[in-house]
Amino acid sequence: MANKKRDLSALMLLVGLLTMVVLFSGCETKPAAESKQIVVYNSPPEWANWGEMLKKFSAKTGIQATPDNKNSGQTVTALIAEKAKPGADAAYLGITFGYEAANRDLLAGYKPSGFDEIPNDLKDPEGRWMTIHYGAIAFIVNTDALGKTPAPKSWADLLKPEYKGKVAFLDPTSAAVGYSVAVAANLAMGGSLDNWEPGFKYFKRLEAQGVEHPKQTATPRVIKGEIPILIDADFNGYRPRVKENAPLQVVIPAEGSLKMPYVIGMVKGAPRPDAAKKLIDYVLSDEGQKIWAGGFVQPIRAGMVPPEVASQMLPASDYARTKAVDYLKMQQVQKAFTDRWQAEIVAK
Repeated sequence: MANKKRDLSALMLLVGLLTMVVLFSGCETKPAAESKQIVVYNSPPEWANWGEMLKKFSAKTGIQATPDNKNSGQTVTALIAEKAKPGADAAYLGITFGYEAANRDLLAGYKPSGFDEIPNDLKDPEGRWMTIHYGAIAFIVNTDALGKTPAPKSWADLLKPEYKGKVAFLDPTSAAVGYSVAVAANLAMGGSLDNWEPGFKYFKRLEAQGVEHPKQTATPRVIKGEIPILIDADFNGYRPRVKENAPLQVVIPAEGSLKMPYVIGMVKGAPRPDAAKKLIDYVLSDEGQKIWAGGFVQPIRAGMVPPEVASQMLPASDYARTKAVDYLKMQQVQKAFTDRWQAEIVAK
């Protein structure tokens, strides 16, 4: 009798173990649900054709993307604050902030198709960030707001009395485009990344004219004429001029200007890494690169700008005045620039 009880107990134990194996096996083979949302920091719909990009990405993938209005500096600050529990999946940044985000271990490596086509100096070798497009620093002029006053053609022109109180560029201590404006002006005045004296001499004269420094994207304000002259990325002038018939003129200043790369990266510890990878794949795909081009942004991959788009932009001779710099060094001197700007411009 005792033997029968032991046999029954062993049989019941075996049945229990088999049941657990089946249950756990079922759990392991059940596919994980795909993310249907994505958060991309620094993706204002008015900037660089992000509105159309996210709309078409969502239509293609079913992943809903909500635009975010942070600038590059605010994005890095948010990523630092959220490092233990990130709220974003991907981040779009001016290139100098891409270096900073990688140095602070805020981004994860991912190399999409097309990564090898990006020049080595415009991407992180581990794929933590990569350039997706670029623009040039330009004057975006609302000709209606200026009335009979002609559009400025040079950095020197901006110092003329007729432009007093009519010029703006984004905060150079926070926004990537604002810092790029400062670099461009310094180079145009004969300075370099090692020598900011010509630039600060110019800035002090320009600031005496009453320059405004918005924190966020200011394209809607120049379209309305609230800001008659916005020093910004060239593409922010072309798109509303062509697509909205806004009274805007784009000017590459006579003394020269700066090429301005923008990058994307997957946030380290992103809550939806699969969605982040799909977005990065998309913005570097043929379709994504052509969407940037449709917003008059220069795609990083060659041959993606349709002739009908190029024909509505300034001629190549104007863009010959734009320069590339050592963007890593541009990032390395950024804090010293910011400290000096705060001391000599903001505090005065």
